[in-house]
Amino acid sequence: MALYPYTLQPVDINLTEEEFHQAQFELFEQTSPSFGLKNIKMKEWIIMAIVASIAICGLIYVTGYSTFIFYLMLILVGLYLLVRTIGMKWYVKREFEKQMADQEMPDEMKQLKLGVQKHGLIMAMPAPNAGIQTNKAMRGMQMRSSNTQQAVIPWTAVKSWDETDDYIFMLFEMQGQNGSQIIPKRLQAQKFPIDTVRTHLQEVVPIRGLQTQAIGQ
Repeated sequence: MALYPYTLQPVDINLTEEEFHQAQFELFEQTSPSFGLKNIKMKEWIIMAIVASIAICGLIYVTGYSTFIFYLMLILVGLYLLVRTIGMKWYVKREFEKQMADQEMPDEMKQLKLGVQKHGLIMAMPAPNAGIQTNKAMRGMQMRSSNTQQAVIPWTAVKSWDETDDYIFMLFEMQGQNGSQIIPKRLQAQKFPIDTVRTHLQEVVPIRGLQTQAIGQ
């Protein structure tokens, strides 16, 4: 009797273009650097405190048009805080969205089926020409010649993985070729054993965290 539940046959993931981008956006939101006030370095706080103190003292002891420079110093400190927090977060998000706008989901993923076995993750798709799949994620693997092409990604081939509320991401390497896979957690409703996938991933890579941003490429 198997220790964990597995699939009797591969399950069609039916990944849409919208899900493809949503998955990458969720991962970006989860792993992108934080730009909050608590992430500002002590050296920066010290410099801003000195500038603000000088400006406040100037406003107290100096009168007339000379106070303009001290108001300007306070404004610059405020602007720096805005740029360092909200501005940086906006810039990084904008650059990510620009990259995603130029990226399309590979056609092969639209017909992909996934299965889970003790020895690895099963990847299957229709094979009208019974040829070797050209998708980078399957390049270099041994495929069965039949109505479907099938490949096994051994759990030991997984180099890193991560997950969000809705997806599991894994990066693997086989025969010198790198590949990646997005697994929607909604497949659990189709009796796809998400917990089993997570268990095997934790066995080979105990610490979560992708080592590259090449998801879906």
